[in-house]
Amino acid sequence: MSPIRKSRRVVTRRDASKPPPDPRIWGRTYSGPSPWIFGLIMVVILGILSYLAFAKELPWSSPSYELHATFENATTLRATSPVRIAGVNVGEVTSVSRGEGDLVDVTFSVDEDGQPIHSDAELEIRPRLFLEGNFFLDVSPGSPSAPDLESGDTIPVTQTATAVQLDEVLTALQAPTRKGLQKALTGFGTALNYQPTARDDRTQDPIVRGETAGESLNDAFRYGEEAGRGTAIVSEALQGEHPGDLARFIASTRTVFAKLASREEDLGGLIDNFNTFAGALANESANLSDTIAELEPTLIKGRSSLASLSDSLPPLRALAIESRPGIQELPATIDAFEPWLVQTDALVQDDELGGIARLLTKAAPGLAETNAGAKQLFPQITALSRCTNQVLIPSADGTITTDAHWNTGQSNWHEFFYALVNTAGSGQGFDGNGPYLRIQPGGGPELVQVPNPTGTAADQINFTTTIEPFEGVQPVLGSAPPFRMDYACSKNPAPNLNGPASAPGPPDLVPSQ
Repeated sequence: MSPIRKSRRVVTRRDASKPPPDPRIWGRTYSGPSPWIFGLIMVVILGILSYLAFAKELPWSSPSYELHATFENATTLRATSPVRIAGVNVGEVTSVSRGEGDLVDVTFSVDEDGQPIHSDAELEIRPRLFLEGNFFLDVSPGSPSAPDLESGDTIPVTQTATAVQLDEVLTALQAPTRKGLQKALTGFGTALNYQPTARDDRTQDPIVRGETAGESLNDAFRYGEEAGRGTAIVSEALQGEHPGDLARFIASTRTVFAKLASREEDLGGLIDNFNTFAGALANESANLSDTIAELEPTLIKGRSSLASLSDSLPPLRALAIESRPGIQELPATIDAFEPWLVQTDALVQDDELGGIARLLTKAAPGLAETNAGAKQLFPQITALSRCTNQVLIPSADGTITTDAHWNTGQSNWHEFFYALVNTAGSGQGFDGNGPYLRIQPGGGPELVQVPNPTGTAADQINFTTTIEPFEGVQPVLGSAPPFRMDYACSKNPAPNLNGPASAPGPPDLVPSQ
């Protein structure tokens, strides 16, 4: 066994003049971790908090919504540049890389506060200071009616723009450019002060012949009052009816020009064709000059027409306003009219008006012939009516008064109907077997005779007997009056029923000797 060593504890003597050590302070009596570990931890924590305060995102996270945009020039933009919408930060640029050709592809993120971004969104690189330094990406999110962009979509170069740099402005005014500008201003001054020759004035309006361009321009200001008023009206009209109409028009125009820029080859062909067209106009300059000379009287005539049109517009506007309620009620009227159309369709079917129409089609030729025949019937009816009114009715209303013994004092038409009634009464039977005609063939003490017009030489007289001798005949029958088809009945006078021919005459039956 090894010997046991006893350790010895070395005890130092404490200076009695010094206070004892505080156990809360690290020292020989502290047995925990070293103080530099706590300091390192505090440095790391402060670094993380500082990063989060400036970056506002975790270092291992990536934006969930990123878009790409194509710029012609993005040298002033860098990664971590802010992305703003209406001046509010909504994201940052994550990368700037070279794209196709001379274009630049910019990738940027947009947080939830800036979403959604629409397909017609517009981007512009703008400086936070005047013309220089600290650039940011200004985003116009587009119209709500346009489709939303998905993460990873690209905004084309036609919808992006880059702010103008100060060096670009200064570069545009370099010595060659300044000389060209000086020449342009000199040429413009020469053009204003050039004194035209007789050849130059040949095709000009008489009121400006012999004047320089400046003098003619001064003359134009005298006539510019009405033109300025009209221009003001046109400018006000160009602003549109609602706020933002002009801005939307300009935006639409920019879209059109962007589409034209995307078809450069076709646009070049259009310019070539326009050049050809302009050359054709130049060849016809004389005729074009004559046409322009005739334009002034045309405009003078057109002014009166436009004035009349302007006067007619207020009533037309009032008509449109008054017609608006009726137009608004038109859909309801059409809806209410639809059942009537259904019933009308059923009405014109074959079992309704369709069949009647076919029957009328068949009856129409006969009706047409009837109408044609009526042209001949109506004159006859007219002649009959005149004859009835002028001859027959006066004769029927008359009274026979030539013989007081036979006169009844009644009109002739009364006498006619009285005779019919009496004849019907005399013909009635007493046994209920119906009427019959009673004839008195003869009989009585008086023997009479009458000539027999149809008898033979041996039988020229007819004999009979009567109860009483005949006194006479009224009227005396004679020869019939002439019947003429070429003489209208209405032109004949009414017959005189009380004339000599109506007096009683001798009887046809005379006493036999």
